[in-house]
Amino acid sequence: MDVNAAVAAVAAIAGACTGVIAMLAFRWSERDQARPTRTSLHTDAVLPPGVDTVLSVLRSSAVVLDESDSVVKASSAAYALGLVRGGKLAVEPMLQMARDTRRDGEIRQVELDLPRRGTGRGEALAVSARVAPLGSRLVLLLVEDLTEARRIEAVRRDFVANVSHELKTPVGALSLLSEAVMDASDDPEAVMRFAGRMQIEATRLTNLVQELIDLSRVQNDDPLEDAEPVRVDELVAEAIDRSRQPASTKQITMAAGGTPDLHVWGHRGQLAAALGNLVENAVNYSPAHTRVGIAARRVTAPGGGGTSQAEGRGGLIEIAVTDQGIGIPDKDKERIFERFYRVDPARSRATGGTGLGLAIVKHVAASHGGEVTVWSTEGQGSTFTLRLPEAGAGRDRSSRSHHDHTTTEPLTAPEVLP
Repeated sequence: MDVNAAVAAVAAIAGACTGVIAMLAFRWSERDQARPTRTSLHTDAVLPPGVDTVLSVLRSSAVVLDESDSVVKASSAAYALGLVRGGKLAVEPMLQMARDTRRDGEIRQVELDLPRRGTGRGEALAVSARVAPLGSRLVLLLVEDLTEARRIEAVRRDFVANVSHELKTPVGALSLLSEAVMDASDDPEAVMRFAGRMQIEATRLTNLVQELIDLSRVQNDDPLEDAEPVRVDELVAEAIDRSRQPASTKQITMAAGGTPDLHVWGHRGQLAAALGNLVENAVNYSPAHTRVGIAARRVTAPGGGGTSQAEGRGGLIEIAVTDQGIGIPDKDKERIFERFYRVDPARSRATGGTGLGLAIVKHVAASHGGEVTVWSTEGQGSTFTLRLPEAGAGRDRSSRSHHDHTTTEPLTAPEVLP
């Protein structure tokens, strides 16, 4: 019996020890699971309450770093800009700023130019980075993309510089010519010659100021507030009449063709100015004894699924102006719609061009929900095509029977252009 009692006691003691060990192991496992790991540090749980919500509504790219420089939180914009890669901040100057701020608690800000990801063209991405401490362990990095703001500022500076230069030329010429007239007061022939030059420069100055006003209007005004159905035939006739005198001087033939009785929806004055600029350029940049054609047709807008005869939904009107002029080099085609850009500055000044005409055309087309495109070959001529939404109210209801035919008509005027 004593032996059995001893065995039972030993078994009881062993069972108790096993239970204690199991309990300790379970407790250790719970403690180990609760201990923060490197992975768990990268979750939102380590952020102070409310910070995650605030970061989600910020327009800036946001990155939160811990004491080991690992990314705890990063917005989608930060990944899109290439700031975060592999859980780390990929921009060394920003990383150094974060370390300095973590060390002394100072808020820092700097502007940087970063290479764009995936372009291979060395284009810079302008950003403003601001680093601030977030609690006792974390650092917050906010990055603002300044690329578009820089571009707009550069355009503004170029515009001011170009306007100043363009205004200075005729104003300076008028000043010199007026002095010449005063010095030649006893020479009627010289006075007449200088007065004629003064008229030319004054006209150039007037045209420049007027086109600056027109450009400002088309950029700032909403043309669709006073929109109405406008007959394309009337726009074409007005554009031809505007350039009739210079065309006659150069013996350039102008004629219209294409589909008759079309209407576009928009501001009549702006549309007339845009088409007039295209026809005027065609005449100015064409040699004598050539032809300029203006043709209009109806087409189906991409994705329009056809054109509604009743309301004009999905329909576009194309108005093409074709010349047999000097053409445009390939390298200049993407820039000809920029303000004050000239393919041939000397020729532009000789024809009185300001370099604003095509910029006005582009803005008018865009503000009317359309576009302007160009096809050109050096030495063969150019075709500028203005595409605008069709006005359903002005359509001839009888066109239902031949609508499919009119959408495939050639864009050029066969009786004008070879």
